[in-house]
Amino acid sequence: MKREVAVWIDHKEAVIAAIEGDTETTSRLESKVVRGGASGSESGAEDQRDRRFENHLRTYYDAVISRIRDAEGILVLGPGEAKHELEKRIREEGLGAHIVAVETTDKLTDHQVAAKARERFGKPGPA
Repeated sequence: MKREVAVWIDHKEAVIAAIEGDTETTSRLESKVVRGGASGSESGAEDQRDRRFENHLRTYYDAVISRIRDAEGILVLGPGEAKHELEKRIREEGLGAHIVAVETTDKLTDHQVAAKARERFGKPGPA
């Protein structure tokens, strides 16, 4: 059965709405990414924080991709850089052909993400 997903993402969390046949599910994934600004201006420490932040993001995006890997259609949504960073990781994983669109949106509720998925993939809403 064909599975299509919409992912709303920022650096704090991802909301994944999946549609498969008549079944619709939503799930959340928190990033646990913290971009800390410590006192002091040592560039070595700042570089280390940046690397740690990038590693956390890579792990976060990989966790999102593991939940959407089997989707035939992927809609990526979000307000900032995270949506493009996720898009890049999806393409690096060889799944770029599955991306149907990347759209800028403000914060969306789980229901709004699911509605965007239904709208994009031409599925009727819940009865």
